[in-house]
Formats: sequence, C-alpha cells, structure tokens
Amino acid sequence: YENSLNWSFRYLTMHTASPEHWFSVTHLSDGVSLISEPFIKAFYRCNVWHVKGRDANMLVDSGMGVVDLRKHITVLSGKRTMAVASHTHFDHIGGHHEFSERLVHRNEAEILTLPDRRNTLADPYVTDEIFTRLPPAPYLSAKYDVKPAPATRLLDDSDIIELGDRHFEVMHTPGHSPGGIMLWEKSTGVLFSGDTIYDGPLIDDAYHSNIDDYLQTMKRILDIPVRVVHGGHFPSFDGKLYRELIRAYLDSKAA
Repeated sequence: YENSLNWSFRYLTMHTASPEHWFSVTHLSDGVSLISEPFIKAFYRCNVWHVKGRDANMLVDSGMGVVDLRKHITVLSGKRTMAVASHTHFDHIGGHHEFSERLVHRNEAEILTLPDRRNTLADPYVTDEIFTRLPPAPYLSAKYDVKPAPATRLLDDSDIIELGDRHFEVMHTPGHSPGGIMLWEKSTGVLFSGDTIYDGPLIDDAYHSNIDDYLQTMKRILDIPVRVVHGGHFPSFDGKLYRELIRAYLDSKAA
C-alpha cells in the first residue's frame, strides 16, 4: 500500500505526458524529418531520423520505446520502413521491436536480440531525473527495459542501404560502442552520425567504449565532405563544425 502511494504521489507531483504529446516531428530538407521525445532532457534525448525514399523509407534509431512510435507518428504509416540502429544503447533502440525490418552492425546484433539494462546502458542512466515529464503510466524507471528486436539484416562497413532513389553507405565507426555506425549519402552530402559525433559531450567511457578505436575512427572520418550532419543528439550542423568537433576530440586526447 505504501509503495502504491509513493508511486501515485510521484506521478502527481512530477506530471506525466500523454501519449499523444510524447513525440514531436520537424520536417527538414532532403526528405528528412526529426522525430523527437521532448520530455526527455537534451543529453539523454535521442534524435530519431526519418528518411523518405522512392521504394522504402529509413528510420535511423527509434528512441526509448516508452510510447508506440507507429501508433502516434503518421509519417511511419504506409510505405515499407527499415529501422536502422546507429548502435544499441537504450535511447536508440527502444522502438525497434515495432518494425519488421531491423538493421544493426553485426558487432552489436546480440544486444539487439538480448537487451538488458546493463548492455543497453539503461543502468545507470534511466532514472526519473532524465525526464521533464514522465512517460505515461504505468511507466516506472526502475522497471524500464528494451524489448528484444532480433536483427533481420546484419551490417558491415561499406554496405549500402538502398531506398530506391537514395543510397546510404554504412561506415563502421567503433569507439563509443563496438558496433557504432554512420550512414553517408555521397550524392547529397548528408551524414547520419549516430553517437560517433554530435555537437555535445561525447561518451567514450561506457562499459564497451574504446578510446583507441575512437581515435582511429575520428582520424578516418575527418575529411568526409559532409554538407549537413544529423547526429544522435542535439541539433544538426554543417561540415565546418563537423571537422572542428572531430579536431577538438583528437586534441583533447593528445593533451
């Protein structure tokens, strides 16, 4: 009874968001839309990217999974959609189970199949404090987990994801995690960079991060002629800032 009262008090004092208001959608150029979860604080909030193609659409990451994506996001209805995991941390793969086509780098396929609170980093990050409003009841941070979503396609470096009129090259970028990837569309200069590079504090000390790998990745991707970068977190940015951010990371490790 006491636990029930505490649960009710927490929801009443912090407030909860309704499922209908959990997501926001912003349509950008290049057939790209940003699906966001605005009641998650910025550092923990994954950017979910929807990309339109002629024959198929692509979803880059899928958020926390605390509210059904497909039920509430109309842009996901209709055309075939491939859900690609930039990597398998909780904030990026929570909604993957909703899609029949699930793509991930082979180095993290096991996590997508058998996610738990440790291997997805739900521990230690998922607490009530990462929200400005809690997800709809009966959500409880202590019981949050990612649903299994076994991959239907394993990705390797240099693979191509075809959308009919659009072609995205898979770039294996280990460091933040062993199976981290970026998706590069050479014809438009558009890069989906996951958590490899974004305009915010980069994480290289998670349980399966590797700084040596990260340094090699950063050196390898420095000179990609990107026009716009859509990262796993925080706002998108241009090629000039992309190179500045990479150089800043390299310099920080050389100091």
